[in-house]
Amino acid sequence: MSALSSMAASVLDFAPPLILAALGGVLAERAGVVNIGLEGMMRVGAFFATWAAFATGSLTAGLGAGLLAGAALAALHAYLSVRWRADQVVSGIALNLVALGLVTFLLETVFGTTGHAPQQALPALPQLLGRGLLTWVALALPILVSVWMRTTVGGLRLRAMGEQPRAAASLGLSVARVRTLAVLASGALAGLGGADLSLGILHRFDNKMPAGMGFMALAAVVFGKWTPLGALLASLFFALGNAAADTIKSSGALAAWHVDGILLAAPYLLTLALLAGFVGRAVPPAADGVPYDPEARS
Repeated sequence: MSALSSMAASVLDFAPPLILAALGGVLAERAGVVNIGLEGMMRVGAFFATWAAFATGSLTAGLGAGLLAGAALAALHAYLSVRWRADQVVSGIALNLVALGLVTFLLETVFGTTGHAPQQALPALPQLLGRGLLTWVALALPILVSVWMRTTVGGLRLRAMGEQPRAAASLGLSVARVRTLAVLASGALAGLGGADLSLGILHRFDNKMPAGMGFMALAAVVFGKWTPLGALLASLFFALGNAAADTIKSSGALAAWHVDGILLAAPYLLTLALLAGFVGRAVPPAADGVPYDPEARS
């Protein structure tokens, strides 16, 4: 396999979980809720997908469990940040810590290990044109969501909640309901991304999952200017950076320089570099991160 085809394969392996989580972040933030908890939602999605697939022998059950696990953690985020108007960043960070501890505990309780489980690899997800089915879902879904957001009543309502929630409420729309549904969808997509990590890529759960990918998805949301297609392209760009680092590492071209650690961190360094030069020019939705209080004066 040539270096170019190897890089393309690596991009298609790395990008889908990132795209799904970033798309979830777009939905939540366009509705006005910052979802820092994407990392934790991907983590619980990856673990519960593995557990369900191992227990039932069904990959479909595994994917469903991963999706529901991410949505369940997102429901807690929505309850705290929408219902009780808690600080959305603090809530998301707390959920990441909960997911870290909970999954580590369950991994040792259920599988008797703190490393990876199960010991035997799970079967691969169904293939379509030589790639896992979720790869094509991840590539197509941002396009469909972009069309939905721009052309349907539901999409326009979602965008209104992140720009002018008080004006939307004056028309009889429930800000809390739309924002809660958006956060639930965000968690479900992040959980599905985590399930793809464990079932579609590694075929088992590793306790390091998702290894910062949820935070990279947040960066893709910003770099993609809070749009589904922008998040898709940003995710592919970050995946390309990861593939380039893997290719350089596997070629051994820089082996004498002992830079394996730097190459491992390269995708995250790329993320930081892009955000440092870009975030000041990126304008989020006007009400992003602002709790809506129906009793407050405008």
